[in-house]
Amino acid sequence: MENSPRPLPFSAFEWLLSGRYLRARRKEGFISVIAGFSFLGIMLGVATLIIVMAVMNGFRKELVDKIVGLNGHLLVQPLESPLTDWEDVAERISRLPDVRLAAPVVDGPALASSAQNATGVLVRGIRSGDLNKLAAISSNIQQGSLDGFDRGRGVAIGRRLAEQLSVRAGDNITLVAPDGTMRAKGAAARIKPYTVAAVFSIDMSEYDSVMVFLPLTEAQTYFNRADDVSAIEVFLMGSPDKVDSFRRPVADAAARPVFLVDWRRRTSAFFAALQVERNVMFLILTLIVLVAALNIVSGLIMLVKDKGSDIAILRTIGASRGAIMRVFLIAGAAIGVLGTLAGLLVGMLVCLNIETIRQFLSWITNTELFPPKLYFLSKLPAEVDAGETAAVVAMALTLSFLATLYPSWRAARLDPVDVLRYG
Repeated sequence: MENSPRPLPFSAFEWLLSGRYLRARRKEGFISVIAGFSFLGIMLGVATLIIVMAVMNGFRKELVDKIVGLNGHLLVQPLESPLTDWEDVAERISRLPDVRLAAPVVDGPALASSAQNATGVLVRGIRSGDLNKLAAISSNIQQGSLDGFDRGRGVAIGRRLAEQLSVRAGDNITLVAPDGTMRAKGAAARIKPYTVAAVFSIDMSEYDSVMVFLPLTEAQTYFNRADDVSAIEVFLMGSPDKVDSFRRPVADAAARPVFLVDWRRRTSAFFAALQVERNVMFLILTLIVLVAALNIVSGLIMLVKDKGSDIAILRTIGASRGAIMRVFLIAGAAIGVLGTLAGLLVGMLVCLNIETIRQFLSWITNTELFPPKLYFLSKLPAEVDAGETAAVVAMALTLSFLATLYPSWRAARLDPVDVLRYG
């Protein structure tokens, strides 16, 4: 009589047996509860990781868009001599491929005052055409207009600054340079009244509360600059993270000694803190998945102990140790795989509807969640990164698989004789 062939690994019999073990009967209900909590833990852990990473990605993207939308990707500063040739330098840089704008600017601190209040500001002189090309400003005018900006003695100020000074478009403010008394021309040339031509808002308090835009020629006169500018702001097309590839072309196009500072260096402390927070959140939320994986371990160990006699019978009728191990591997991995897939689905659904969810929660709680004044966000963003999402799924699946190894190995090592004798 020929021996019947051994079933192949992960055969239908092993899958059937794993499914029966997962569908615990009434007397094994506690094991089923542990498996259910493991499933929920992995689902919630994966979903939370995906949502948090997406929100932080969206938060970073919106902040970067606002920062480079106002300050530019690269700052070209003069070396050895002032930027008196700024018109030619800006023209050469603006002709480079993927350069959207090269805007000469004059920057300087000042004190802005009105009849009601006074506060420190950053004055930026810029040409009217360049200011209109900055969508962060020109598309967010709340009061007044930028028409004729170069021809008048008007200024554009942020909304929060207007609120601090209690002024509106059409009112007057006075700018006082901090070192006006130290100049030979006297303080009178450094104290000037200006009409508020426009009030803008970009929903970022650092800019809305300090920025004052002057026409470039007026700023040169106000800061006693002969015919030079402070720097040239270069705005690029494409991803801000690819700014390094533009450093050499911009330096060559300048055709004079310059020092280049990119947006990352100008905001290094802020984005370094954001990256640290992001990494810490990832590690903390990974613990949720780890705890759920440990629940799989405890649940499988209890299942192995409960099914000891079944394992012994299977071993005596010819089931190999590998088959027993695979049965429990399938049972544990099924919890992890299903939990991960459910978490992926929940996370993606929340990310796609996160602003609607925020508005609903704000309505339910009657509070403003993530107010723009505190979080610089006009809406709650979520930017799903395919690579990060795949890493989260792979991490959850790996932890789930590793959690099944020890209980499965322990099931395979059970001695059927001892189990039947003493079990």
